[in-house]
Amino acid sequence: MSTQPVGSSSSSAASSSQYASGDQLQSLGSGTPLQVTGLASGLDTNAIVNALMAAQQQQVTNLTNQQSGLTATNKQLTAIQAALTKVASDAQALGNPALFAYTQTINSTNPTLIGATATSNNGAVVGGYQVSVTQLASASQRTFQFTSPTSADTVTIDGQQISLAAGASAQDLVNAINSNQNASVWATVTASPSSGPATVVLSDRATGAPATAGSFIAVSDAAGSLTEETQYAQAGVDAQYAINGGATQYASSNTISGAAVTGTPNSTTNSGATQTIPGVSLSLNGVTGSTPVTVTVGTPAPSTQNIQTAVQQFITDYNSAITTIQTQLAQAPSSADPTQGTLFGDSDLQQLLSNMREQMDATLGGLTGSITSMLDIGVSTGAASGISAPSQSAISGQLTLDVNALTQALTSNGSAVKSMLQSWSIQFSFLVNNEAAPGGTISSRIQGDDTQINYLATQISNLQAANTAKQQELVNEFAQMEAMLSSNQSTSSWLTSQIAALPTP
Repeated sequence: MSTQPVGSSSSSAASSSQYASGDQLQSLGSGTPLQVTGLASGLDTNAIVNALMAAQQQQVTNLTNQQSGLTATNKQLTAIQAALTKVASDAQALGNPALFAYTQTINSTNPTLIGATATSNNGAVVGGYQVSVTQLASASQRTFQFTSPTSADTVTIDGQQISLAAGASAQDLVNAINSNQNASVWATVTASPSSGPATVVLSDRATGAPATAGSFIAVSDAAGSLTEETQYAQAGVDAQYAINGGATQYASSNTISGAAVTGTPNSTTNSGATQTIPGVSLSLNGVTGSTPVTVTVGTPAPSTQNIQTAVQQFITDYNSAITTIQTQLAQAPSSADPTQGTLFGDSDLQQLLSNMREQMDATLGGLTGSITSMLDIGVSTGAASGISAPSQSAISGQLTLDVNALTQALTSNGSAVKSMLQSWSIQFSFLVNNEAAPGGTISSRIQGDDTQINYLATQISNLQAANTAKQQELVNEFAQMEAMLSSNQSTSSWLTSQIAALPTP
């Protein structure tokens, strides 16, 4: 009777059965699939291992979802904090004394012809002024034909020497003049050499009549590159204007400043006398003709427009902030998405909204008169709707501004508006900054969540490592079981065959 070593048979069967199965189990720790045998036992060992690991892996999933939820919460809190910080900054700006600094409005009925601006912060003389312009200041001009020099040339303009190389073009001359900071003129090429000699026009860099009639832009050149076309010579002129129907005034510039800009006396009609609007700079842009332009200088007062703009900016940012908060408070949690509804019904944010709304309606202590709250300058959640249902924006606390009410308050008692805003600004910005400033409630919440997120990351990593080890342990145990069953089956088969081979009695 022949024999076969059981150990050899067992090892061979185990090896064969271990890799014969086509089923694969994915490793928790890597992308490498784990092989689990099942031929010997007939069991779906892959499914058994997956089922045993499912509960363990669910712990990882739960921690990951918790981590995602906290991350989403911090993202929303950060957005809310930024919005509230902007609102607090706007509130502080409303209490800034500089917002109520005295300014003057200076208006022109036709700024296209005559512009008007303040010359300094010292103020301008209040009143209305009729300004007529009969002539604008212009610069002196001379026109020359240019011939390219056959040898080096030096052109002298008002005593300033310009060097030209042999063969230089008209554009070379123009470039040399215009790039010279000490030159008294600007130069322009006005005709192409292809149509004949190039034409160069020289014009004074300063406008106004020349000091000596008939004497302007002195030009000489050694090689005769420039030949003047005298018929185009044009002396500069002073601007001519009058204020409030007075005598004609003259100025060398089209900008007439309150600091006495005088013209250049060059005739009996131009004495150089100047009449201006003290504190105002006039920009003469065109001739007015028979209809004067009215320039009005207002009474010094805080700028209603600047204050209105600052209040409206606060309202815009306030409404944006409470919309951001209310959106998160109303977003219901989702079992399918751990990042949704993480601030649903948040009590801290709900209390903040309530406090902010109360502050907008509050009557401030320590103030006298009729302006003691934001309501008194036209800031509210909207006009009363009577018997109609209130608007949704009013219900949610969205602010509006009654511009007429604000203007009336500033006109009737600007100092009371200033006092109220300064008092309100301190209280409101303190309320919001207590929540949104560095070290405030939101910052503390974010820091606490970050600590928890880091802790969960460590827990997830440790749990994944433990699960990977546990999975490998299960795989090894089932592999050993399959190997043992395979060995037993092989031994049984050999014994059966041996028994069958025995002689029949």
